[in-house]
Amino acid sequence: MSKKNILNFFLIIFIFAIDRVTKIYILGLDELISGNTIIVNKFLNLDLIWNRGIAFGIFSFEDNFFYNTITFAILLIILILVYLIYTNNGLTKYSYIVICGGAAGNLFDRIVYSSVPDFIDLNYNGFHWFIFNVADIFITLGVICLILDEILFKKYRYENNN
Repeated sequence: MSKKNILNFFLIIFIFAIDRVTKIYILGLDELISGNTIIVNKFLNLDLIWNRGIAFGIFSFEDNFFYNTITFAILLIILILVYLIYTNNGLTKYSYIVICGGAAGNLFDRIVYSSVPDFIDLNYNGFHWFIFNVADIFITLGVICLILDEILFKKYRYENNN
């Protein structure tokens, strides 16, 4: 295994670890406060919910077959991401690494808890965004970087490859 591949692996593990630490902390905090919402400031609350769906609670069903199918699909997506990490470079590669680390964190929760703990509640004037977790932040940042990479650098890559 090359030094680059080892670094890629450790970046994924580092992102996974950040996600795990925050979730372990919030689960312990939730036990102490008996499920009450913590108001951090007027824009941020910590409020633990359990998400059985995918992003933002989409496809949340109590059906175990459907839940297991989504979990298996996420595992396949992570395997595809690993392949894409090894076949790309630059911003694209690191975007996939960030997405993979976040996805691995949420996959771990789906397997261990049969649900993903979400706890970051952003709000403004009574409007609450979907509650999410640190893994979701990494996944979102990775996707944003992929989009920016495609918009800003596609022409540059095309010109250099021809």
